[in-house]
Amino acid sequence: MNARRSRRTLLAGLATAALLVSGTGAAAAADSAAPTPTGDGARALCKRVPKIDARIERALERLDGGADVRGSVARLQQRVDNAKKAGHGEIATYLQHRLDFRRSLVPTLQQRQKDLAGVKSWCADHENGKAAS
Repeated sequence: MNARRSRRTLLAGLATAALLVSGTGAAAAADSAAPTPTGDGARALCKRVPKIDARIERALERLDGGADVRGSVARLQQRVDNAKKAGHGEIATYLQHRLDFRRSLVPTLQQRQKDLAGVKSWCADHENGKAAS
């Protein structure tokens, strides 16, 4: 059984090597792997705008929540303060880095929200991406 398997493996390897050496296999693989662009995806993006907007709004709401909201900046700040009070320096440092990153998310999401408002108005003006430019 093992001799059969190794013979099949050897033959498959030789066939692959022959195709690669001749260039036919590589050219055929390159042709089939390269998709042709059909547009900029405006129609698909216009379709997704409401869901993207809701997701960004939900994330901003969570980040701006109070200390009782999971994932909020205030809750993570409270955890940093508690770790410092308890004398857990390494934990406080780790949580502080997470807090810094979480704080940096707020302006990024706000910018995305502004950009998405522009996309929304473009979609309204161009029949949700169906009209030709």
